Amino acid sequence: MKLPESFCENMQKLLKNEFDTFLSIYDKKVYKAIRFNSLKIDKKNFEKINPFEIEPVKWTQEGYYLLEGNNKRPGKHPYYHCGLFYMQEPSAMLPVEALNPQPGEKILDICAAPGGKTTQIGAKMHNEGILIANDINPKRTSALIKNVEMFGLTNCMVTNEKPEKLAQIFRGYFDKILVDAPCSGEGTFRKDSKSIQKYSLYNTEQYCIMQKNILKYIPEMLKPGGKIVYSTCTFSPEENESTIQWFIDQFPQFNIMDIEISGLDNGRPEWINGNIQLRKAKRAWPHKIKGEGHFIAKLEKNDGKQYSQTFYKSNMENLEPYYDFVKQYGIPKFYTENIHNKNGKLFLVPKELVKFEKIRSLNMGLNIGEIKKNRFIPSQAFALSLKMNDCTNILNLSSENLDTIKYLKGETIMVKGQRGWTLVCIDGYTVGWGKQIDNMLKNHYKSEWRMF
Repeated sequence: MKLPESFCENMQKLLKNEFDTFLSIYDKKVYKAIRFNSLKIDKKNFEKINPFEIEPVKWTQEGYYLLEGNNKRPGKHPYYHCGLFYMQEPSAMLPVEALNPQPGEKILDICAAPGGKTTQIGAKMHNEGILIANDINPKRTSALIKNVEMFGLTNCMVTNEKPEKLAQIFRGYFDKILVDAPCSGEGTFRKDSKSIQKYSLYNTEQYCIMQKNILKYIPEMLKPGGKIVYSTCTFSPEENESTIQWFIDQFPQFNIMDIEISGLDNGRPEWINGNIQLRKAKRAWPHKIKGEGHFIAKLEKNDGKQYSQTFYKSNMENLEPYYDFVKQYGIPKFYTENIHNKNGKLFLVPKELVKFEKIRSLNMGLNIGEIKKNRFIPSQAFALSLKMNDCTNILNLSSENLDTIKYLKGETIMVKGQRGWTLVCIDGYTVGWGKQIDNMLKNHYKSEWRMF
């Protein structure tokens, strides 16, 4: 692999005697991994039914390496369409482990697309509390929405806003914030050759400006005692230790916390003549772990102002067609408790979602479906948030059945069943809707997600 000369020169200065060992990893294999969705399946059952050769990732209970010799493509397996797992680089699972999300918390993932860390946070929250997943780039939010919906997150609002706009609305609101910052991407060179091509588009100073322009709005959004995890996938001290040094200089109410994850190196304050506390940050080096490069720092807000909050008031009018659907198909009561009708589109709104105005939001929680001509049409996201026994009318296909592939491709399935909406499952895990008419199931699998 041909690496940028400037990158090699910088790394040789930093690593000195380690540099040759570091450089040798670029001729070695890239580790691929998946992370199972604990909202839908537990560890024991995932290990039992997963079709791949796997080995545990040691820093997370949900992560597994895909071993060499796998001839199956994870993204083409029916279980992927059921949201049972997410394909993710193993080191990319580290920041959320440091964040340690808990059920009931209010959490912001401010640079969320394409959604790997958002889904990891949401699963650890058990769909309890509120998760705001934001990305400033509107082109990236379609992937974010898909992954949030596929994982069955019911407590997640997806937004497309600048940090300063979020700070105006969510003042003192969050318990935890993840800042997986834009960076020069040096830690991804081995797995993504495109990142090498992009390396020359921006210099380090420009990335540092981007990072600081995000971080400066974070303190206003955190509660007293709230926590930040800042992460990058680059080695540059300027974008890592130096950015955190700038932050604690600007906001002395924050202190750097220890990160209890074994196998990682400490931060390197000596590279920037920085505060010794920067040693509490962590670095993942690809020549020392089975993964790519990452930097992680965790900080806590020691004081700050408490703000009173005004919560979002849902419009629960004209919902009779939806309530009829819920009653007819035995949908759990949970799905009727805080429904918002936005011009016929229905959302299950998380409790204590703060009142927001003039924010670009792609959803306000779980997209349930829509009411058209006084009839309710359930959404793909709704199906994936349910469990098989949450609906009285189901079709449970085997993952090895040809009809499963037909369904995922959007084709009609010739089966007998009870007339009306049918929750389609694969090996007992929900995947989408169909509508039974006579001896066939009309396909309602989302067209944009279909298997080709």
